[in-house]
Amino acid sequence: MVEDQLRARDIVDERVLAAMGRVPRELFVSGEPRRKAYADAALPIGHEQTISQPYMVARICEVLGLTGRERVLDVGTGSGYQAAVLAELAGDVHTIERIPELAVRARKNLATAGYEQVEVHVGDGSVGLPEHAPYDAIAVAAAAPALPQALYEQLEPRGRLAVPIGGRWGQRLELIVASPEGPAVVRSVPCRFVPLVGQDGFEE
Repeated sequence: MVEDQLRARDIVDERVLAAMGRVPRELFVSGEPRRKAYADAALPIGHEQTISQPYMVARICEVLGLTGRERVLDVGTGSGYQAAVLAELAGDVHTIERIPELAVRARKNLATAGYEQVEVHVGDGSVGLPEHAPYDAIAVAAAAPALPQALYEQLEPRGRLAVPIGGRWGQRLELIVASPEGPAVVRSVPCRFVPLVGQDGFEE
């Protein structure tokens, strides 16, 4: 996976590549898809949600430019996989999931994989976790129709927000930096994610 799907497709951050190699992706996939855990694809995890394609997880982590000490918010926990990768790269990881059953499963998955330090919360990820803000970086694994303002406001100065923005069927992954002049989009690539449902996202 690391060599063929990531390094060969322009993921160059060695810390990200190493983190992707360390996290046991099969522990975050259940049922029949488990045999496809390392395939170059998003996989179903129930409740009409998916575990993201490895390439997109790596791309989000790379654009955030983590050095190991940051406080990070992961929006859209799902099975917990992206939170586990972020835990390899940052100092303090909070993750939020709106579906309680997935949050329970994610806690178990993270504990089994050795990432008990990740704090899993249940709630509307589109408005973040202001009680634990500010964050150096926020990673969003679901598509928003526009910049989620509440998430942006929870960033540290010069903090980074990686979020897919667009319609339900196609988006661009944008890296937005909190600058003195306001949100600055510094990078954008095509992508496709499940919708971010909530106050600053899509309606169910």
